[in-house]
Amino acid sequence: MDAEFIAKFQKYFEGLFLQAIADTLWMLIVTMILAVIGGFVLGVVLILTRRDGLHPNKAVYQSIDFIVNFIRSFPIMILIVALLPITRFVMGTSIGVKGAVFPLTVAATAFMARIFENAMVEVDPQLIEAAKSFGASDFQIIFKVILKEAVPSIVSGTTLAAVTYLSATTIAGAIGAGGLGSVAMNYGYHRFDDMILYTGVIILCVIVQIIQLIGKFIYKRL
Repeated sequence: MDAEFIAKFQKYFEGLFLQAIADTLWMLIVTMILAVIGGFVLGVVLILTRRDGLHPNKAVYQSIDFIVNFIRSFPIMILIVALLPITRFVMGTSIGVKGAVFPLTVAATAFMARIFENAMVEVDPQLIEAAKSFGASDFQIIFKVILKEAVPSIVSGTTLAAVTYLSATTIAGAIGAGGLGSVAMNYGYHRFDDMILYTGVIILCVIVQIIQLIGKFIYKRL
């Protein structure tokens, strides 16, 4: 029985889970890279244009703030469905791993924008005033003062975002995007195969722990 179980597990792992793990990690990595870039840009604009920012602009700040809050208010499954026509136009498809990246990136970018803004807001205003008094440019203040001081908080927030959007990839997978969510739902839940279902759960837990360990290591180094 043990040999039969091991053989069955190996068959499923090699036939289903290896590709599913690759698809999930690809979705997560691409989503987080794009979200960090987009979130940083939006976060910088928010920090510059807020009431006490370097260049206060109520109209710009409130517009971006509204868009970020609006996107973040959507449950990820609803957002994926709502963006289907746009996803199909931008990516050429609305299904599969490729079709999941766009809505995941939209959601994660709004999440990261708020993380960047909150991390940079926490920087001591006296440091910014001191940099101004020395004649630092806006670019120098953003990158050499604000961003430098905010990096530990940004790393912590990015780790949280990575774990959050790992779970989002499984939701996307459950509605046709592939990855571990698709395997767990289609081959485990719908076929009443507990081994596949719980193997998927265990793999996700392991990936979460790895993300947490990497985030904690980087945070301590900084």
